Amino acid sequence: MVKVTLIPGDGIGPEVTDAAKLVAAATGVDLEWEVVDAGERAIRASGTPLPDAVLDSIKRNKIALKGPITTPIGSGFRSVNVALRQQLDLYASVRPARAIAGEGTRFPETDLIVVREATEGLYSGVEHWVDRDHSAAETVNVITRKASDRIVRFAFELARAQKRRKVTAVHKANIMKTTGALFQTAFREMAARYPDIPSDERLVDNMAMQLVKKPSEYDVIVTTNLFGDILSDLCAGLAGGLGIAPGAIFGDSIALFEPVHGSAPKYAGQDKANPVAEILCIELLLRHLGNEEAAERVWRAVWETVAEKKVVTYDLALPGYTDRPVAPSSCSAMAREIARKVPLVDLSKPHPKPSAVAAPGTVDPSLEA
Repeated sequence: MVKVTLIPGDGIGPEVTDAAKLVAAATGVDLEWEVVDAGERAIRASGTPLPDAVLDSIKRNKIALKGPITTPIGSGFRSVNVALRQQLDLYASVRPARAIAGEGTRFPETDLIVVREATEGLYSGVEHWVDRDHSAAETVNVITRKASDRIVRFAFELARAQKRRKVTAVHKANIMKTTGALFQTAFREMAARYPDIPSDERLVDNMAMQLVKKPSEYDVIVTTNLFGDILSDLCAGLAGGLGIAPGAIFGDSIALFEPVHGSAPKYAGQDKANPVAEILCIELLLRHLGNEEAAERVWRAVWETVAEKKVVTYDLALPGYTDRPVAPSSCSAMAREIARKVPLVDLSKPHPKPSAVAAPGTVDPSLEA
């Protein structure tokens, strides 16, 4: 039995995490959920968006599944997501982009992994007003050699463990000649320690263009916090959208799994949201635990459900995602269909190989007891 901290989140979070739990149960893997609240739900219950009980639970269990949490725009409390990463030192945000949306995928061969430094950069929270009139503001871009070294090392270790083709560093060292150059130097020196893995560099603006022209030329992308946030959404778009984009974030001993998308409050309680990103977080969680068979069953069940287009949510039934007339299904109905398929998957048949994203060397053997 593995005890997992579960943070349902805000907006559509409770619906998609319920969907993920249903699919997890269908695998037969013994997961025990310890439910704690963060975000708007926690404010209503305890007056703070990130209670100590959340951090204590994750530190104790070492593994967590999180639904999306609302981050107010321009005002209100600071991002709970950023706070979790900084307080637990979850530094490696790993976001795979794999094309599974079928007819709606413009780049059906897309199989990319964005490795994003998640504790510093322009998300460090060091910002202030420059004048008394609040007519000018400043944000400090904190880049350290320690954080740059460890995220680049993580990317190369992941590439080696998964036999990926190449690691590409993304920066803006031509303009940000101190912070950008520091990250660039860390990458170049680390790359020299991995002569078996091809590597190259791109400026972030050029990288955005390259990805929409020829994404198949790239494989593992490692970059700083803000650039990684933006490029991972772009890569999700190449693969079919945020609704199918899971994520994992690792520290030295803790792993947290969360979808890339937000809380979509306007859809809350409507049983309408696409549950695939959260369900694929279960796939990543199971791979992290070393249970490849169960993870593969989840992956294939999702793939087959999306490909059939019989029981899919509204976004996957839109023109462009399918040429067939498809009546959209609910979030819970799609989850039930995926869960139904999990034990029926024929693992002996060839199938597109997924990108396993378990962090190399971070699985705690005691979690498998």
